[in-house]
Amino acid sequence: MSFRTNLVRARGHIVFLVALVIGLLLVLWLETLGDPPDPNAQSEGPDLMQTFDEIEPLPLAVRGESSGDDLESARIAWTYFENNTIEETGLVNSVDKYPSTTMWETGSYIVAVLSAERLGLIDSEAAEARLSKMLDSLRELRLFQDTLPNKAYNTRTLELVDYANQPSELGLGWSALDVARIVATLGLIERNHPALAPQVEALLDTWSLDSMVQDGELYGTNVVAGEVQLNQEGRVGYEQYAAKAMMLFGYDVYRAYEVRNDLMVQMVEGQPIPVDTRLHRGTTPAFVVSEPYLFDGLEFGFDARSHRFATAIYRAQEARYEDTGILTAVTESHLSEAPYFSYSSVWGGGSPWAVMTFQGERIDSRRTIATKAAFGWDALFGTEYTQTLVDALKDTADPEKGWPEGIYEQSGEVNGSTTANTNAVVLAALAFKAGGPLMRKVEE
Repeated sequence: MSFRTNLVRARGHIVFLVALVIGLLLVLWLETLGDPPDPNAQSEGPDLMQTFDEIEPLPLAVRGESSGDDLESARIAWTYFENNTIEETGLVNSVDKYPSTTMWETGSYIVAVLSAERLGLIDSEAAEARLSKMLDSLRELRLFQDTLPNKAYNTRTLELVDYANQPSELGLGWSALDVARIVATLGLIERNHPALAPQVEALLDTWSLDSMVQDGELYGTNVVAGEVQLNQEGRVGYEQYAAKAMMLFGYDVYRAYEVRNDLMVQMVEGQPIPVDTRLHRGTTPAFVVSEPYLFDGLEFGFDARSHRFATAIYRAQEARYEDTGILTAVTESHLSEAPYFSYSSVWGGGSPWAVMTFQGERIDSRRTIATKAAFGWDALFGTEYTQTLVDALKDTADPEKGWPEGIYEQSGEVNGSTTANTNAVVLAALAFKAGGPLMRKVEE
């Protein structure tokens, strides 16, 4: 039988196979079609990290010494902690004269003590006494469901409280990010005051830290209508800072530290900004602020990835100033008026430079030139622009009270809320200028 005859007999099968191949090629071709790529966003995937690999990180600006102006700024910041330390408990108010705190602000107090010591504002004996008293009080706290610290406590009575600082039998739940924040600073205590390590370890032995780590991620709890709900916590920036903290104490938080699976890039002022693809509170596009990157650099020292992320986030703020003449140093801030707290973002809620409440409402009129962002970026990168920011805020300091949150961009008025977080970052920034990250011991 000839080849031609066989070919004729098999023509039906051949036609079917050819059609199948053509159909497959057509599907693949159609999948490459669609809307043109958005120049302001890139799709998810490992290749996104190449965007940041191409960034040349700004050099760090450790000066190795403190100027007279630095020490005066530090003294003003330390005044906040002198005024707000509760003698009976050794804890510090999160906001001036308001006897409430969280684990986040308590971590900031630890940073303030270690920074003040490094700057020579207090001696080692005084620093150790403050830290020891605080650790004793933390051991006395009633934990949320006997597991982890509640989201808020009264600094005078050590009572577990709600956000109105009223005693609460059940409590608010625990925040994985807040707990990780204080865990980070407990690691700083062990590094800088080894004599206190047994006290730190005894405290951590009473906390069930493994309850907030599941399959490499961080989980917190919320109380909704009397029911306790477990929820994943952390978005790009905050999540990696918290993961570093937990790694210090041997916890496997590989998913929390990795960013690739939850990363998108939004271009802001020509800079690629790392944004989380997950929603804030399940409803609002996540936001990017300076704070977690400041903490990372000032306390731990940047890793290669966070250094590049921080460089892009800083440069976007500098570029906004160059383009508009508007001083820009954005992060989360307390406010001197309702709603009393906001996230001033580089990108958030679906657009650049959005200012949002925790609930995700836009309040752009409350954008603040943040004191802690100005001092933090100046310590880390020391550019002409960061010096301009610090100079613009100098007159807002109150030598009897501390540094306020900053200046409202729109009105030019001082955002007069005065907090532990801001004054701690000012101290950490000035300590960094003199000796680098707090995790690195300074040679005597």
